[in-house]
Amino acid sequence: MTAELASKLATQLSRALIGKPEVVRLLLTGLFARGHVLIEDMPGLGKTTLARALARAINCDFKRVQFTPDLLPTDIIGTSVYRQQDGTFEWRAGPIFTNILLADEINRATPRTQSALLEAMGELQISAEGTTHKLSRPFFVVATQNPIEHAGTYPLPESQLDRFMLKFDVGYPGADDEKRILFEHAAADTLQNIEQVLSREEVLVVQEAAKKVRVEPAIADYILEIVNETRNNPKLVSGVSPRGSVALFRAAQAHALIENRDYVVPDDIKALAVAVLAHRVIERASFDRRGGKSGQEIIRKILAKVAVTA
Repeated sequence: MTAELASKLATQLSRALIGKPEVVRLLLTGLFARGHVLIEDMPGLGKTTLARALARAINCDFKRVQFTPDLLPTDIIGTSVYRQQDGTFEWRAGPIFTNILLADEINRATPRTQSALLEAMGELQISAEGTTHKLSRPFFVVATQNPIEHAGTYPLPESQLDRFMLKFDVGYPGADDEKRILFEHAAADTLQNIEQVLSREEVLVVQEAAKKVRVEPAIADYILEIVNETRNNPKLVSGVSPRGSVALFRAAQAHALIENRDYVVPDDIKALAVAVLAHRVIERASFDRRGGKSGQEIIRKILAKVAVTA
């Protein structure tokens, strides 16, 4: 039943992002695994449309924050405003109090502002002015960033990068898909074709079901061996942390559920390892912790090296 729900949702999102089923699968893996995703790519490839389509298809609150150099943490979290009428302070929640938060061009804001998301992404709560505010569930951050070489960008702090379960790109569409995009966008607004297929409560049900997907000890050993290879790789200053191991474990459970299985297989790990692990390592030569092409290639070589034990 839960796999059917996931399949219906994937079908709707494929209407918004034509010809990119793998991107849709990675996005849903992050959602159902109770993680967050970071999408790095050029403008105009459908990242924002995909996030909006997801919110529409699951009938969840959606907020978008355009990250700029002058954005402050309070612009995201919220602040207390003085009321002259009665001399009290009134809490006004920021856009982070939503179900799906699109952090658009996150690396154009300063590291201080980027870090305003840390507590929310890790603990589903916000601490402000001595008070803790709980966030509603589901809470899912879809962040986009321009390639780091672009002017006016700030590298994400390591602690911020580590909070994202998956990092991936969209890529240009194929010729036939782009032709279809031309005609469909000319005919109507893409989001008008998106129907609600899940409720907020059903998303939570799928998330709970993903937790129960069976992972054999041999699969866990396979994950740990991959992670251990990153910690002993001579090209890397720093390997994957235990948080990264847990992220790959949980993502594999969600991926198996999307594939209509109640158990994880090695192919789930192989399908996700680059997206989950590449942005968590630091290369010795460049100190690059951005999940770049070389970091991805290192993870691919590790996958080719580590024998499947299950």
